[in-house]
Amino acid sequence: MTFEVDAAVTETFRREYHQLVGALVELTRDCGLAEDCVQDAFAAALESWPRGGVPRRPGAWLTTVARNRAVDRLRQETVRTRRLREAAAIVTRYGDQPQVPPLIRDATLRLIFTCCHPALTLPAQVALTLRVVVGLTPAEIARVLLVPHGTLAQRLVRARRAVRAAGLRGESPPAGELPGRATAVRAVLYLLFTEGYAATAGANLIRRDLCAEAIRLTSLLAGLLPDDPETLGLLALMLLQDARHQARLDADGQLVPLDRQDRRRWDHSQVAEGVGLLDRAFGGGRPGPYQIQAAIAACHATAPDAASTDWAQIVGLYGELAELTPSPVVRLNRAIAIGMVHGPERGLALVEQIDRTGDLDGHHLVPAVRADLLRRLGRRREAAGAYRQALELAGNDTERRYLRGRLTEITGGYQDDTK
Repeated sequence: MTFEVDAAVTETFRREYHQLVGALVELTRDCGLAEDCVQDAFAAALESWPRGGVPRRPGAWLTTVARNRAVDRLRQETVRTRRLREAAAIVTRYGDQPQVPPLIRDATLRLIFTCCHPALTLPAQVALTLRVVVGLTPAEIARVLLVPHGTLAQRLVRARRAVRAAGLRGESPPAGELPGRATAVRAVLYLLFTEGYAATAGANLIRRDLCAEAIRLTSLLAGLLPDDPETLGLLALMLLQDARHQARLDADGQLVPLDRQDRRRWDHSQVAEGVGLLDRAFGGGRPGPYQIQAAIAACHATAPDAASTDWAQIVGLYGELAELTPSPVVRLNRAIAIGMVHGPERGLALVEQIDRTGDLDGHHLVPAVRADLLRRLGRRREAAGAYRQALELAGNDTERRYLRGRLTEITGGYQDDTK
């Protein structure tokens, strides 16, 4: 029974957390309070469901508990008379559709715009939205943003204080503010998709729920900003990447690298849609990071086979992207591409330069890439050491199985599987 309850709570959390928070923001007009009440509801589920069983509608059960907790909390505040009157009016209409501002009709997207308020710094906007709306844990957010856990925790505390000080509510922003807030909104949607496409931790590499939600919300954003090239580029990037999802795992759930994927399993209609959006985006004459990333994805998605991939063009695109977004992950991907064009020795030299900066310390990316380049150079002992280092740092079970398989290939099975 405990296993069933844990599974039900986990699945409901992934599927409905952001919707529950959004509903509570409508009730409380307080993002921090909404998040606290939803978390209390999940804690109550862990205590109640093992005794009474999992409800037929877990989301409705959690909504009721969270709403009751919110009303209790509002009663305890010094401004309880005014706020309780507002809360009671909403609770009385429970089951009715709330009056939604016409500009942004989707509650989730509206809540994202609320968290991406200019009163907060851009890093705080992104961190707060990933926590409150998407429901990622602080540890997951820290891994996604490549920042220490302590730094992320402080960022969230400051963001919540800024939200309270500014009196922000889950309301649709004025039309004139949409373009200004869109930079942070795009960053959130990109990271939401990225976490769904390659989860930083857990048993599953791909979280289809997050990918689908990111594509849905980005499509809505593109409807609000139809002439914005970066929004179109972001949507194109998601579609081009997502088009390959059925070929990324084999029948046993093992990771299949890009060069070994069965391209017949790719969604070619989705590829065509992504390429069309990318053409529209570049037509605006303002190339940006998401458009360039989409162009790189298009190079892979439109190549008939791995050998036909235009790696030289990809190197050039990564060079442009590094100028616009000088992140260590971009530099690492550029090193991989250079290794494909100019040989693994050249790529390895660039990887070592990145490693010396320490920008990706604690992440498995650098040792995993180093291991692959060393393997291609025939330096098996060094490659094995790098694969073991990557295994120690990788948080996703699917990626760990892939790395362990590579390690077994080059050692002939004579190695400690626990390393």
